[in-house]
Amino acid sequence: MAPSRASGRDGEKEFVVALERREERERARRVDKWKAAVAGAISGAVSRTLVNPLDVIKIRFQIQREGTVKMAKTARGKYVGVTQALGCIVREEGVRGLWKGTVPGLLLTVPYCAVQFLALETFRSAFQRRRIGVEGDNREVLSMDRTMSFAGGAFAGVAATAASYPFDLLRTTMAAQGVPKQYPTVFHAARGIVAQRGVFRGLYAGLGATVVEIIPYAALQFGLYDIFTAAYDRHVHAAVGSPSEGGTGKKVAVDWSYLVSKPFVCGLASGFIAKFATHPLDVVKKRYQVAGLKRSATYGKGFGVKEVAVLGIFRLLTKTVREEGLQGIYKGVTPSLLKAAPSAAITFAMYSLAMDYMSSAAQG
Repeated sequence: MAPSRASGRDGEKEFVVALERREERERARRVDKWKAAVAGAISGAVSRTLVNPLDVIKIRFQIQREGTVKMAKTARGKYVGVTQALGCIVREEGVRGLWKGTVPGLLLTVPYCAVQFLALETFRSAFQRRRIGVEGDNREVLSMDRTMSFAGGAFAGVAATAASYPFDLLRTTMAAQGVPKQYPTVFHAARGIVAQRGVFRGLYAGLGATVVEIIPYAALQFGLYDIFTAAYDRHVHAAVGSPSEGGTGKKVAVDWSYLVSKPFVCGLASGFIAKFATHPLDVVKKRYQVAGLKRSATYGKGFGVKEVAVLGIFRLLTKTVREEGLQGIYKGVTPSLLKAAPSAAITFAMYSLAMDYMSSAAQG
């Protein structure tokens, strides 16, 4: 009986130790999630501030209504090229014009990126717990990992969009209005939009189009990012492998340059592809958001609330193609790509640095 009791006590101790370790892992997981939120907020603030001028130019093109098919040169829109638009904005509105919408942009991007990376880490943690019990060959697990990368990106994008959408609309409104301004401040814009269209129909105008856009965009961005980072690691590993395998045999120092270069390069590529694939939906979203905004006639005919709001996403998309050609749904694609690609690169690089710094600080 004694050995049985001893083995019972040993089993109980092992159970307690295992339980304590599990609780420690859960606490660490919760801490890591909030680190992800903080790192996401920091990365979003830095990237938003740096690329805001390109965002302003992109928005001006997207809401420019003049047709682009078989139009005389004199009938073309106010902005006809990135450099021309840049010079025009600086000449008419000053350098500060390139940073219009920065405040609502930061109010959008900081919580957006915080929620996005928090949601992504939450999704990944839940997936990893389920993945442990999955049996199968490596190809099955790899396929599952890739699927979850795309699904996790979509989940994170929708969660972040729902949490920060009114700031997205206000950012677009402030950047789009040009001169003279209809709204001098973000507060005036919010109050004016609510008075004109109501709270939900005003501050959440275009939410449906945004969700339709963000699901494929975020899925592609995060899914491709994971694929590219894995390929990047394989390339580096092959390059520094043993001489017999064709490598140099040198060790790789995982320093700040590596922590920056990998996410920057992979983020640049994934951001470019994701934005190009979903740009038409972004054009439609912007037109929903600025419906009813009063602008100078020099910017062309605006979009009426009744004219745009009553149309569904795909009806507005086909209407744009019918009136403006395929070029209409790719208006602003050049500044959009010039903004989205480096924005994703900076965001991922800053996120990596911030997470590494907080982890190092926690370890002392």
